[in-house]
Amino acid sequence: MAGQLPFALTVGGVAFLLGVIWGGPFIEILRRLRIGKQIQIELSDEHQKKVGTPTMGGIMIVFPVVLISLALNLVNVLRPNDVVTGSSVLLPLAVLGGFSLLGLLDDWEGIQNSRGVIGQGLSARAKFIGQLVLATVVAIIISLYDGGFQYANQLIVPLLPFAITIPPIIFIPITVFYIIGMSNAVNFTDGLDGLAGIITASAFAAYGVIGYLQGQVFLTQLCFILVGACFAFLWYNAHPAQLFMGDTGSLALGATLGTIAIMTGQWLLLPIIAIVPVTETISVILQVTYYKRTKDPKTGIGQRLFRMAPIHYHFQRGGWSETQVVQRFWLVGLLSAMIGVALALL
Repeated sequence: MAGQLPFALTVGGVAFLLGVIWGGPFIEILRRLRIGKQIQIELSDEHQKKVGTPTMGGIMIVFPVVLISLALNLVNVLRPNDVVTGSSVLLPLAVLGGFSLLGLLDDWEGIQNSRGVIGQGLSARAKFIGQLVLATVVAIIISLYDGGFQYANQLIVPLLPFAITIPPIIFIPITVFYIIGMSNAVNFTDGLDGLAGIITASAFAAYGVIGYLQGQVFLTQLCFILVGACFAFLWYNAHPAQLFMGDTGSLALGATLGTIAIMTGQWLLLPIIAIVPVTETISVILQVTYYKRTKDPKTGIGQRLFRMAPIHYHFQRGGWSETQVVQRFWLVGLLSAMIGVALALL
């Protein structure tokens, strides 16, 4: 047990190095295939300059994470004595791959539309249905497969010396809500160079420590492999970005973070550890609700609560530079992750 954390940190470093090495050729392939990002017309001229920047960068995160995790855990999964603990890592990996595929289809829709191809890709409704189906399957597996998940159907509350058992009929909807909610929350956060990557990396590091404290070795390894892969992506996503994450990465990272939080039983801490994505989501909900409530019947135009939502655009329009927003949001995210780990120790 004592040597597991250094090993997890080491494989995270390996994931970073491999990602940085193959990131350059990967970006060149995307450029040659003209896999370029389209920018909302409402955004500033600074953002309009990013049009055509390669997207679907989530592949750069997902692919090495799946390969390294499977390679590390293959022996443990096949061993009869370790099948329970070893195979548990397959679920978050399946979530990562499934939501990445969903995001890839959504990204492809935007690229095809920019090329004048109509009627291809996912509608908003189809996208949500896909998220709902995937999240529901995951929730049922966690709830029923008690032997493979230490904290299935449970909630750990700080200061309480015991975990609270939650009936599956309640646990399953909560799990679905957390997975879909966090998937969309990270998607909202992915709007500025480096923002989503650094925020999710901090959150995964926090849950990696929590998993280590619980003795969930394989989950700890996965978390730090994700941290290393996110850092490798940030090498190319730092301002000015050479590569965008796209829904391929944001939907997958958010859903995986929600799944890991559920698997540790520390899902009550997720809104704290991931306070930035949660705040981004709340800002969008408040903006839309306020706009609809204040809509003038004659003009059909409502008032805005924020200059623009998600809230990172609000601060950017208020005079903060893109790098200031990212760095300050990361400081908040890092501090909240530290607080979350501290609460997990109580």
